[in-house]
Amino acid sequence: MGETMDWALHRPEMAAGMGALSEAVYGHSQLGAREREAARYTIAMINDCKVCRDTRVRDGESLGADEPFYVEVTDWRSAASLSARERAAAEFAERFAINHLAMDDAYWDGLRSLFGEDELADLTICCGMWLGMGRVLAVLGIPAPEERILV
Repeated sequence: MGETMDWALHRPEMAAGMGALSEAVYGHSQLGAREREAARYTIAMINDCKVCRDTRVRDGESLGADEPFYVEVTDWRSAASLSARERAAAEFAERFAINHLAMDDAYWDGLRSLFGEDELADLTICCGMWLGMGRVLAVLGIPAPEERILV
């Protein structure tokens, strides 16, 4: 499977659970690709995960998630090309990763003006997986694979 995942094969029962969560996030998320990627890439930068920073969305060009999009996400607060939902997804990811106690009622009310409850559940589950798995890969020093991962 390559260095990116071979470490997990020491605990195959647990690796299967990680795989199932990854499949749920990438196979069943109802968020738009750019919204999802704005959140994912924000966490990738926070974790400084080499695998995550190199990963891109499948069919990114046609979905508007090309390389200039990822550059914009690195400065999501002032990025002109990001929608309100994309910017909110990046902010949610940042708060989730480094300042979750700043998610007060007023903040959640603002999110609810942009996202439905099901979308917020989706975003929360996705961010949990990205934060956890990205941190694991960063802690273990796993390098980005030679062939870019497309999700």
